[in-house]
Amino acid sequence: MVCFRLSPAPGSGLVLLCLVLGAVSSYALEVNVTDSEKATCLYAKWQMNFTIQYNTTSKNFKTATISDFSTATYNGSVCGNDQNNPKIVVQFGSGFSWIVNFTKKESAYLIDSISFSYNLSDNATFPDAKEKGILTVHDLVGFRIPLNNIFRCNSLSTLEKNGVVQYYWDVHVQAFVQNGTVSTKEFLCEKDKTSTTVVPTISTTTPSPTTTPTSKEKPEVGSYSVNNSNGTCLLATMGLQLNITHNKVASVININPNTTDFTGSCQPQTALLRLNSSNIKYLDFVFAVKNENRFYLKEVNVSMYLVNGSVFSIANNNLSYWDAPLGSSYMCNKEQTVSVSGAFQINTFDLRVQPFNVMEGKYSTAQECSLDDDTILIPIIVGAGLSGLIIVIVIAYLIGRRKSYAGYQTL
Repeated sequence: MVCFRLSPAPGSGLVLLCLVLGAVSSYALEVNVTDSEKATCLYAKWQMNFTIQYNTTSKNFKTATISDFSTATYNGSVCGNDQNNPKIVVQFGSGFSWIVNFTKKESAYLIDSISFSYNLSDNATFPDAKEKGILTVHDLVGFRIPLNNIFRCNSLSTLEKNGVVQYYWDVHVQAFVQNGTVSTKEFLCEKDKTSTTVVPTISTTTPSPTTTPTSKEKPEVGSYSVNNSNGTCLLATMGLQLNITHNKVASVININPNTTDFTGSCQPQTALLRLNSSNIKYLDFVFAVKNENRFYLKEVNVSMYLVNGSVFSIANNNLSYWDAPLGSSYMCNKEQTVSVSGAFQINTFDLRVQPFNVMEGKYSTAQECSLDDDTILIPIIVGAGLSGLIIVIVIAYLIGRRKSYAGYQTL
């Protein structure tokens, strides 16, 4: 844990901030704002990242992902007073900032609004960006929470506006903290109310030095989709089985589509499908266009809770699976393995995906994987049959010759 102790803002007291290095491609942020008497008045812990679509000088679109907050500072986070409301302010990167404002109303407080500013002049984040300068998206939230309750939402929440998608999860926040003590009484978001947050039991074996996973039945097939302003832009149907090796213990987890939420985004050159559940923070499938006429699975990112409560995180943005022409879908009914790393593989069953050019919410003609292509078996079977027939003929001929030879010897 890396802690930052900043100079107090006027009227706000000392600000103590801690950044916990967490999952790959994301950071868990924890903020404890204190008043002039060093009593906690505002507390928050959360994870977030952003995807931003922008126009390039070559007149196409690219998508940037913002997920590194290791350089974050928090100047301007305040408890609030009679003139100003509480707020959390985060600065990071080159000219990026994120602000959440709180208000108080009767016996409740509100997460009033969230603003996110990004700098298109940052060439490292936005290469070849056509526009320059800082842009801001402002979202009115108005989420109401009873006073002396801490708001909790482990499930994934998103805000989408003007090509910017904001992702939030593992959120714990309380404004207007009473008596300097963060409440233990939780007020849950709707998604957390409808799903259990208990880490499920995972089938494992424990021999040394490395265990082997217990065999599991075929996972249930789920249907997932992503929509944008033009309708359905991504379709996916698949059964998913996760194979994890952590601390020399191998685990097999079947994803249950009935308890799995999904979201995502579609851009001209990239598309994202994100799955999450009570024990999966996120499982991302990122698709990309190549050579302007084909698509493929380029990236998989996962962060999830294991049975022992630890967080398992892996990211790989250099994959090449599920390749098919644009305007078609990719299909593989047989079991197929996506090897993300030595410690993480995904087995897919009855797979069909189309991340681009979806028409009327339906799959286009499918390109089948080689495992499904039975046409190659026909020449193999015919060739094997002919070979067998030739062998039988040769054997029969040799036997006939031997009998004829034996007859001549008798004469």
